[in-house]
Amino acid sequence: MNERHMHAILLIKQRILIMRLKPFIFFFLSLLILAYATFAEANPNTIKPFPPFRIAGNLYYVGNDYAASYLVVTPQGDILINSNGAADVPMIKASVEKLGFKFSDIKILLISHAHNDHDGGSALIKKETGARYEVMDKDVPVVESGGKADFIYANDPSMWYPPAKVERVLHDGDTVKLGDTVLVAHLTPGHTKGCTTWTMPVTENGKKYNVVIVGGPYVTSDYQLVNNKAYPNIAEDYKHTFQVLKSLPCDIFLGAHGLYFGLDEKYARMGKDNVNPFIDPQGYKQFVAQKERDFYTILAEQKAQAAQIMVK
Repeated sequence: MNERHMHAILLIKQRILIMRLKPFIFFFLSLLILAYATFAEANPNTIKPFPPFRIAGNLYYVGNDYAASYLVVTPQGDILINSNGAADVPMIKASVEKLGFKFSDIKILLISHAHNDHDGGSALIKKETGARYEVMDKDVPVVESGGKADFIYANDPSMWYPPAKVERVLHDGDTVKLGDTVLVAHLTPGHTKGCTTWTMPVTENGKKYNVVIVGGPYVTSDYQLVNNKAYPNIAEDYKHTFQVLKSLPCDIFLGAHGLYFGLDEKYARMGKDNVNPFIDPQGYKQFVAQKERDFYTILAEQKAQAAQIMVK
């Protein structure tokens, strides 16, 4: 066998090896992507204040650069969506006051979902404002246990937080009203059992816009979608969530984290070109579509892994 033939055979063997390794390469790349997403969403080690600002109409941003909080202002008092972590409450209070509003005017407290970076500060905010706490039914046990009833983080003390009493238990489709403002609670479960996407109309320059505040469609790397004894219908719940999100009319795209909707980049564009960058219906559709694709990719991988275990 001459050198040329040996080289050709070697190339063929290399190609076969690459083809065999492709599924594993894809799998490990997926794990890396998921690890980054998990870090970005669930590791708030570098939380910084974010300038509070009016998004549109009577809706304001009062969160930080990691976890989003929203203030809905009405003549009859205000609504706060997301208390964030207990350590973040002073930042939220400072943001509310910087906008010229009173923290004590918060009459209703809502959340996106029962994780400590969105509801950990609720007990303190209730104490300081006397706000009525309204939470989706399936997240109520988690909220009132301070995270100890969560299906995935119940045994992780780092995810626990001060428990808070819920005054009103919400159900899918319920409305929250204060003054002339009406918000609708949409059950979008999976990330938590009671994960809630909020919608409301706002009026800006005489035009009405549909606001969607996405609750949390992420599937982080520690989520078990197949054979989950603590949450048997988790995969079906995620499927339901994407159907709901795709059905919602959206003009202004917001969410539980700024990274959902590009907070930094859009804020930098505020006041330029006479266009409100948060009016982004196409961005909303792309976000939902991408998260749905991510979900089905992870689901397929976990089903394949479960099938291999069954064979063994």
